[in-house]
Amino acid sequence: MTVGLESNRIIDALSRDLAAGVIAVEQHGLVVQTERLTGIAAFIKNEPGLELDYLCSITGIDCMEYFEIDYLLYSLKLNHRFTLKVRIADRSEPTVPSLTGLWLGAELQEREIFDLLGITFSGHPDMKRIFLWEGFSGHPLRKDYSHGH
Repeated sequence: MTVGLESNRIIDALSRDLAAGVIAVEQHGLVVQTERLTGIAAFIKNEPGLELDYLCSITGIDCMEYFEIDYLLYSLKLNHRFTLKVRIADRSEPTVPSLTGLWLGAELQEREIFDLLGITFSGHPDMKRIFLWEGFSGHPLRKDYSHGH
C-alpha cells in the first residue's frame, strides 16, 4: 500500500526561497504559489528521499472564488504519494506554468483542463483543445458556464 508523504518532510527539505512559495500546508499536500510551482515540483521530483517521479493525475477544479489544480504525485521507488496544489484567482485569463518539462504525462491532462475549464498552461508545447472543436465557445466544466454562450 502506498503511504502519504508527510508535508513537513517536504517543507524541511525545501530551500528558504522555495519554502516561501508555500501558501498552505495539508497533511499530505502543499498549496503553492503558481510562480513557484515549477521550482518546487522539480525539487520534489529529484530530491533524494522524496523522488516523486510519477505524475499520476492532474485535476482542475472550479471552486467559484478560484480555480485549483491538483497534481497527484507518487514515488515508485519509495512507495509514497503527495499532492501539490495551486490556486488561481484570475477567472478571466487563468494561467499556470506547464509541467510537461518535468513529466511528459502532463501534456494531455493539461490540454484537457485547458479545453474544459479554460486554464492556460504557459510553456505547454501544444496548448489547444483536445475534446471540443476549435470554434467551441466557452469551457463546459466552469460553474458559470452557460449553454447560450
